[in-house]
Amino acid sequence: MKKPDRILIVEDRDNLRAVLRKTLEAEGYAVDEAPDGRTALEAIRRDRFAVVLTDLRLPKGDGHEVLKAAMQADPEMPVILMTAYGTIKDAVTAMREGAYDYLEKPVDNDHLLALIRRALDHGRVLRENLELKERFSREIDGPRILGDSPALRRALDQVRRVAPTDATVLLEGESGSGKELFAHAVHAQSGRRKASFFAINCAAIPENLLESELFGYEKGAFTGAAATKRGKFEIADRGTLFLDEIGDLSPALQGKVLRVIEHKQFERVGGTETRTVDIRLVAATNKDLKALVASGAFRQDLFFRLSVFPIAVPPLRDRRDDIPVLARHFVTAFAAEQKKKAPALPPETLEALQRYDWPGNVRELENTIERALILGEGDRLLPADLGLPAALKTA
Repeated sequence: MKKPDRILIVEDRDNLRAVLRKTLEAEGYAVDEAPDGRTALEAIRRDRFAVVLTDLRLPKGDGHEVLKAAMQADPEMPVILMTAYGTIKDAVTAMREGAYDYLEKPVDNDHLLALIRRALDHGRVLRENLELKERFSREIDGPRILGDSPALRRALDQVRRVAPTDATVLLEGESGSGKELFAHAVHAQSGRRKASFFAINCAAIPENLLESELFGYEKGAFTGAAATKRGKFEIADRGTLFLDEIGDLSPALQGKVLRVIEHKQFERVGGTETRTVDIRLVAATNKDLKALVASGAFRQDLFFRLSVFPIAVPPLRDRRDDIPVLARHFVTAFAAEQKKKAPALPPETLEALQRYDWPGNVRELENTIERALILGEGDRLLPADLGLPAALKTA
């Protein structure tokens, strides 16, 4: 039988604490109580709770201390603050520090229960995402960047060196060479690996929408902004944000991104309140940023900030020794997807793969193998199944 969710109520007024307990227990929740801040801190350090419901003003401590202890014990534990009218400003400040939401006194039972349900759902989603991230980290911490060529080893060694720091990383390489996988590797080997990793392709989103995606917007900021929305910089707080194709940023957005890098601050679109974030920024480009700086298309100060630690992701033609390993990996993966036995890669097929220049790099190799498995027949993949254009093969 599933255990009920445990909720910690932190409230110094005995009668209100009793009412809250009765309301929550009637809904099937397990409830623990703490009459003051010190008792709450001891309970949080000793036990794990699904939600903490705490007053802001407490004897022997306050709600801010309870919030801090809860976040240290379990960053995925939602904390709801109860506040009188005069302390709403303090509650809003606490939400910026990580509180899930606040509840005004006198407490409305229907509002309380709805907020508890949302907080429980929120906590479950965060824990599920954390489990997925940890599973992914285990898979790539090694990382799932296949190959052992000297060019690849040099790049991965740079990842190993820079990942534990908070330095901004600029991944330079051709399209399809695996820059996003390198960004994941930086995150997975960093101290932020238990926090979020978010990626956004700056070239794939129109400029007028990209600003909102990055910085969020306030309700009513523009037509269609029916509700406040957080942007990627805000969502990725305490984690890593990967800005792919950063060379496509407009000059206006370049300036705003520079401010976040330098001061960790920004405003939402249509907002006036300055927000502070703590993020690790990893950027990538397939363009020559130095040439863009020289032409005036890219800010020099942003380029210097981004290129604190540049890593050149090698193209596949510079790591031909890795092609057999990659090809076999893709054959196995796509054969499993297509529910068929993985065909063999005979020497003549591997030779054809290694002769080709791969202008689309690993992504092109992956697509080629997937297509070959669909079109090929028999228990071997032959050079003819690859469909490689002879004109692009090296001599």
